This record gives sequence, C-alpha cells and structure tokens, in this order.
Amino acid sequence: MKQSFCQSCGMPLTDELLGTNTDGSKNEEYCIYCYKDGAFTSDCTMDEMIEFCAQFVDEVNKNMPKPLTKEEYKQMMREFFPTLKRWKR
Repeated sequence: MKQSFCQSCGMPLTDELLGTNTDGSKNEEYCIYCYKDGAFTSDCTMDEMIEFCAQFVDEVNKNMPKPLTKEEYKQMMREFFPTLKRWKR
C-alpha cells in the first residue's frame, strides 16, 4: 500500500487520522488536525504551516535514522510542501 500524506501538513495518513467532510465521511486527502467538517481548521500561509509543524521535529526524529535540526526540518518542508495539494500554485 502506498503511503499517503496530508495534503496540507505532510503528516503520514492512517485511517484514524483522516479528516472529515461536511457529511461526516472521512476525507482521504487531509488529516484531522488540518481538515474538519469539510473545512480547513486554520487559515494560514504555507510558511505559517511550516513554522507550526517545525515544533514537532522531535516527534519526526523518532522515525529518522539521523535526527534533523529544526532548521533542517524546515528546509525539508519548504521543498516538500509546494508539492502538496493545498500549497500547489
């Protein structure tokens, strides 16, 4: 099975973490933290999302062979986020 990622914050998606549509059904593209009841939970820019996500670098590092610094993680997100549906131009 191909790993899918939240198209707003980049978090790996599992069934438990899927956001919800207006009718209460699961949304396959966004996580519960970014998308609820058919709308984004926060109105932010891509840069603001990167700053917000950077605080979770310790959690991300639990799954990394070599820990990232906060700045390395931000740079990684700056490259990855423009490929996500919410931030594509």
